[in-house]
Parts: sequence; C-alpha cells; structure tokens
Amino acid sequence: MPHITAFARNQWYVAAYRHEVGREELLGRTILGEPLVFYRTEEDGTVIALHDRCVHRRFPLSESRLDGDRIVCGYHGFTYDTTGTCVYVPGQKRVPRTARVASYPVVERDALVWVWIGDPALADPQAVPRARHLDSPGWTTVQGMEPIDADYGLLVDNLLDLSHETYLHGGYIGTPEVAETPITTEVDEGAGIVRVSRRMDDAECPPFYARSTGIEGRITRWQDIEYHAPCLYLLHSRIAPVGVLPEADGSDPNGFHTEITYAITPSCDGKVYDFWMVSRDWATDDEEVTAFLRGNNHTVVMQDVDALNLLQRTLGTERTGYQELSINIDTGGLAARRILARLVEEGAKPVEPAL
Repeated sequence: MPHITAFARNQWYVAAYRHEVGREELLGRTILGEPLVFYRTEEDGTVIALHDRCVHRRFPLSESRLDGDRIVCGYHGFTYDTTGTCVYVPGQKRVPRTARVASYPVVERDALVWVWIGDPALADPQAVPRARHLDSPGWTTVQGMEPIDADYGLLVDNLLDLSHETYLHGGYIGTPEVAETPITTEVDEGAGIVRVSRRMDDAECPPFYARSTGIEGRITRWQDIEYHAPCLYLLHSRIAPVGVLPEADGSDPNGFHTEITYAITPSCDGKVYDFWMVSRDWATDDEEVTAFLRGNNHTVVMQDVDALNLLQRTLGTERTGYQELSINIDTGGLAARRILARLVEEGAKPVEPAL
C-alpha cells in the first residue's frame, strides 16, 4: 500500500502566492481533498475562498465568472455571494434554503495566502507561522510551485533530511560534507516545531553558491531547519569563506544569508503542492543572480519532484508488512511524523459545544 499520511484538518495551509489571487481569473486549488475557488473582492481586495462546486450540478466555480463580488456559475447561472450563499437561481424567484457552498477562513500574510481547512470557529489568524523575509525590504525572492504525485509526508521527510543533497543534487547544492556532517535535532512537541542543524566548518562551495556569490575555495556552511508542522518549512542558510567569522553582534558582513522556504500543502491522497521560495539579502538588485538562482533552484526542485514521484510509485508496489530502516539522519523526520500524527488525532476529536 502506498505511504499515506493522514490530513490534519484544523490547521492553516498555504493555498497560493499573493500574486496568484486576483480578479481577472478565478483560482482553483484542491487542498486536503477539498476543491476550493479563490478571488479578491472588488472594493478592498480581500481574498475569498469558497467550495469550488456549484450545488446544482457540481460545475467548478473556478471555471465560471465574477459579477462584481459574486460568482456566476458557468453552467446554469447559479450565483453566490462572498459568504457562499446562493442569491440567484435561474427560472424562479425562490432560492432553495440549502443552496449555499462552504466558505473558508483566509489570512494573507508574508506574500502568501493561507486557508483554514477545518472548523471555522477554531481558526486563529495569529497562529499562522511567519516567513517575514518574503515581504520585507532588503530581500529579493525567487519562487515557484510544483505539484508532486506523492504523499505530502514524503516531502516532509525529504526536506528534513538534507543529506540527500550530496547524492540527488550533486553539481547544484550538494557536496560530500552535507552527508558526512552529523546533525543536531531539537523538537518542541507542544508548538509542533522541529529544528535540525548542520554546521560545516570546512566545506566545498557548491555551484549554487559559487556562481551566485563569486566565492572561490572552501566555505563554512550552516544549515538550520525550522519546520512548523504541518505546512511551513524554513531553512536558514549561511555561507562564508573559511576563516571568516561573524562579528560580535552577530552581523556577518562577509557572509551570505539565504532563506529557503517551502510550503508543504497536501492536495489530496498521494498529491502535494510544493511551493518553493529562495530569498537573499545580498546582490538584491542583480538580475543575473536572480535569474541564475531561479533556474538553478527550479532544477533542484524538479530533481526532488522526480525522486518523490518515483518513490511513491515504488511504495505502491511494496509487499504488505515491509519494514522501514531509520538512522540518525532521520531523527527530524521521525519527530515530524509524530507531531503530524498528533495534529491529525486532535483534528479528529469532536468539538466541545460552547457553554
């Protein structure tokens, strides 16, 4: 049976980049098996998220059109307001009481559009994890999104164990030192955060950094992962020529700081949206560096996509009862699995009625 990670429903998930949601076209995305349609209101640009199926004959509302702030179904004209209430049906004045589609809480933050899949009463906008560098002055970001035909848990495993860079991404971001250097792992079970760090004091400079920074020779390389279950992954990456140390105040004038962000959004069983972002606070106006990082990182992401698609197909052919083998490098991934299992269980509990 293929590897299937259950969905934690009462959580925030990235649905789109800010620029993807507008008024020219309705945006359709399937998240945790729920088909959703996104658009902005006419007056203030608030993002609206509704269930993406007309109540009449299930036609996708994302393939329909806007009339002001209302969606007009492209099949028979059923019309819905921003709350999902049907306000017009063809051929009659009375609108059936049950003619409505679900609406979903949305938060727009750090250039990302987050949606809550679960009990709307539990949606706390303050619980959205932050990636401030995506929307802060002094940073330049390249980004993209790739759908993967694999379980989202496999992508979590992939990102929390960067030793695979040496073998899967050699010639791009991988060097021998990544796999050879031991990791340290910290887990905050209550907050649902896993931190995995790898500090390389004397490492080869991979082409990803050599060509974008101009560094020649050996480097110090720090990789500090911060995974906020279930959706947001932050990799705080710093490189500097060997022997160059940060200043006493923590500043690093001779180093290069890169924030690598992933949003891991399950689409449905065996499918995940892989939102990827690379932000830098150096050479921010250099278009050649931007173009290089965009193309190079897209290649790296596609290497992961191909590997995870293959792994998903392979797991689907495994005999019943096969056993995984885990080692030290899997500590962070195993902690993430425990946290995800807890979030799934908590989301499945019945909601206590308000007193």
